[in-house]
Amino acid sequence: MGHGGVVGAPGVPQQTHLGAMALAQQGASMQSFNNELIQQIEDLRGKRDEISRSLAKEEEEKVKIQNDLAVLTKRLSQINDSLARKYSSRQEYDRTIDETEGAYMKILESSQTLLTVLKRESMNIQKKKQSAT
Repeated sequence: MGHGGVVGAPGVPQQTHLGAMALAQQGASMQSFNNELIQQIEDLRGKRDEISRSLAKEEEEKVKIQNDLAVLTKRLSQINDSLARKYSSRQEYDRTIDETEGAYMKILESSQTLLTVLKRESMNIQKKKQSAT
């Protein structure tokens, strides 16, 4: 046995042979880590792309809702203006109806008074006529 009883390749110290194996094993481990790292990065990119698609979809929906909201806000303003005009018109009708009903009631009262006076005068004329005969 040469070189202190260490078995190895002829002319190559055993430590160098073991060092080369360790380097090869480390290289294989590094390649495995590298592949795993690349896969993790690709997974992250996939998740990012998924979020990007979701963001684009929601942004599109947001724009649509904002446009719908603008249309609805404009329509609401138009309806509020229309309601204000109609409430005002209804108040004018209510006032006119109240005034007309009040005047009509006065006419009815006057007509009733006139009818009462007319009947009384008619009876007085009848009494005078009967007394004269």
